[in-house]
Amino acid sequence: MPRVYPTHVPVEVPTLEPEDRLRRFKAELHRQLISSLDLSVLGSLTEDELRVEVRRAAEDQCRRSPELLSLGERERLVAEILDETFGLGPLESLMHDPEVTDILVNGAETVYVERNGRLEQSDVKFNNDQHLLQIIQRIAGRVGRRVDETSPMVDARLIDGSRVNAIIPPLALNGPTMSIRRFGIHPLRITDLLARKSITPEMVQFLSACIKGRINLIISGGTGSGKTTLLNALSSFIPTNERIATIEDAAELQLQQPHVVRLETRPANVEGSGLVTTRDLTRNALRMRPERIIVGECRGN
Repeated sequence: MPRVYPTHVPVEVPTLEPEDRLRRFKAELHRQLISSLDLSVLGSLTEDELRVEVRRAAEDQCRRSPELLSLGERERLVAEILDETFGLGPLESLMHDPEVTDILVNGAETVYVERNGRLEQSDVKFNNDQHLLQIIQRIAGRVGRRVDETSPMVDARLIDGSRVNAIIPPLALNGPTMSIRRFGIHPLRITDLLARKSITPEMVQFLSACIKGRINLIISGGTGSGKTTLLNALSSFIPTNERIATIEDAAELQLQQPHVVRLETRPANVEGSGLVTTRDLTRNALRMRPERIIVGECRGN
């Protein structure tokens, strides 16, 4: 396999506190790695092969500056470089924490998390607002959306299904702001809701009868009240031989039936065209021979 980053440029880091020193070194090393990418070689590599090359290049750079970093710092730095290149940067550690259900980024210097229903401030920080904005744009770009000064708000989703909302200046006065609503690996089922006393057996019996009787249902409630959790759980009562169409702004439903067609809205492009609304998808879904249509959320018109 060809070496992707053959060159070496010494990284000069001024005298700083250890944490600031490592952050500055990481930012500079990441900048050098990105600027030295050989696109002609990278285009022929898979992501796994690319990860190997980036790790090798980062390790080489770190070994050439042994006076700046201890062995433990080098290992941590290499892992963070991979997170910066392929993941969500400083947020990756939080995304791997199974107890974290919400990640709230209030600018580059302030990140809150929710654990067990309680908000607490974490020690995670971004280098600056531009660093945070790059992460937000990466998330939006992966699902075909954009966020910039002309379109400063975006709803998107991560690979694991987690939902992301971001808003940037000029609408966000304190810098880029992002909220991530994480989903558990195993969605809660009706038995889980009963065990936690979130619902009573009588309610389950009534709601299951409504679903089996094909009665229209609306689930509403405040932010974080469990609307999507309840909808996912209730969907277990839909017969498996029915064709279901789901319509969402950001796909997050986790239905358990085999015959599901998932549709997602689309914002307008830079020229102001290409907008596809919930109403458009609902009208189209009627032509797809659905036996159930589930609209994940209704906003505005």
